[in-house]
Amino acid sequence: MGGIRESKKRQTREAIMAAAMRLFAEEGYERTSMEMLAREAGIGKGTIYGYFPTKDAIFLAYCEEEIDFAFAALERLSDPAAPLLEQLLTLFTSQFAFVTRNPEFGRHLVREMAFPRPASQEASRQLDGRYISGVGALLEAARERGELKEDCDIFLATVHFYSFYLVALSGWYGGYTRTPEEVEGSLRALFIQAFNGLGREPLAEQADAGLIERLKHPFTGL
Repeated sequence: MGGIRESKKRQTREAIMAAAMRLFAEEGYERTSMEMLAREAGIGKGTIYGYFPTKDAIFLAYCEEEIDFAFAALERLSDPAAPLLEQLLTLFTSQFAFVTRNPEFGRHLVREMAFPRPASQEASRQLDGRYISGVGALLEAARERGELKEDCDIFLATVHFYSFYLVALSGWYGGYTRTPEEVEGSLRALFIQAFNGLGREPLAEQADAGLIERLKHPFTGL
């Protein structure tokens, strides 16, 4: 009986999340109300509050799914001994694929990550801590392999690489990159530039000159 009840709860939660994704895409995040979500999910408004006390809570659940998806993809697709550059590209391109499934919600996610509202700051910090820990582990392993300088600050390097991801995502929303391949190329160019400053020796691989030129333009997509 307990298993059936838990299965039903998972299904209801998934129905709420799916309804949120549809409405955020069609109506926009700000215009979507809890009443609209209840109707779209086919459940009572009171039931939604039993799972998510606020709309922001649904958003934060989405953020948690994003983190789960990205690190699961990294574990599935990347060799733990692969160069750090390739591991980071796998992680961030997986995040990009997840976020852009719903462009409107992804746009809101980027804004919230850059400028969290007071009501969600504590929950955002907890998610940030989990994310920083995961990326930090990748960087620490790379430092032990000699890919990063011994005195490299792991926390600052984590923030450094994530900021590049936000820039690349912003560029996609602004129309400066139009395909996932171009986003990956932009990330590769930015990461190589970072490695040339953080690594023991500059990487032999060079970024495409056209990508570098595009990255000089301001990103105004948000």
